Amino acid sequence: MLKEKFLQYLQFEKRYSKHTVTSYNSDLNDFRVFCETSYNLSEVHEADHTIIRSWVVNLMENKLNPRSVNRKLTCLSSFFKFLMKINVLKTNPLLKVVHPKNKKRLPVFVEESKMENLFNLVEFKDDFKGQRDKLILILFYTCGIRLSELINLKINDVHKTGLKVLGKRNKERIIPVIPALSNQVQIYIGLKNKHFSDNKSEFLVLSDKGEKLNEKFVYRKVKLYLSQVTSMSKRSPHIIRHTFATHMLNNGAGLNAIKELLGHANLAATQIYTHNTVEKLKSVYQQAHPLAG
Repeated sequence: MLKEKFLQYLQFEKRYSKHTVTSYNSDLNDFRVFCETSYNLSEVHEADHTIIRSWVVNLMENKLNPRSVNRKLTCLSSFFKFLMKINVLKTNPLLKVVHPKNKKRLPVFVEESKMENLFNLVEFKDDFKGQRDKLILILFYTCGIRLSELINLKINDVHKTGLKVLGKRNKERIIPVIPALSNQVQIYIGLKNKHFSDNKSEFLVLSDKGEKLNEKFVYRKVKLYLSQVTSMSKRSPHIIRHTFATHMLNNGAGLNAIKELLGHANLAATQIYTHNTVEKLKSVYQQAHPLAG
């Protein structure tokens, strides 16, 4: 089937992550169901721009937010471009479809004082589990890495000169290792070797059973510890990534440097963090200027 060929193309040629491929598969299935139920059309690639437009209307009427709709349209556009690549289609029907406007959303982040409280006031037990949890949080906050990148870190990726990270589409980058992280890695590895004396795993951060971490486990740990320093509703690994970038920018780091540290493909993805800086300046201005009130 064309869909299977497309998904294989994404996975093996474009090197998309497993999560992205799964998401694209789900979006294509949703569109196929819509085509079948609304237009009695079983072949997705036969859909024209009018059918796609009606799908967008249907999604919006079902209260799906514009960002999610646009993600689905991006998937569909990639699929049609692939079909043009293999000469199944001559044109991309998405060219005649207007995308709904996204609402501007500022990245949520944790205040610097609360991150200081996390590492200075929150108690991490001195055993393997406690120091492993602390390492997870330090890795996220000092390196700004993604959840998938942390899970896939290997022992050999940690060097005195930097942390080697394999990002999206297998793109490698080196992130500086500060003393706090280096010290925590040493403490953790010492405890890990005692706790799992016969463990031969190549992965750096292990589960309670000495296995490779899974996403839900890390989410639970991050939420548990962030809950002790902040009442904000969003408490996830990605929030700490936002926090890393925002704090770096607020303390003088350049956008290009942050872009490289985060592993962004282009500067546009990094520029969202400047909005937080602008909002901070506005707040300071409102409080400080005599005529602002």
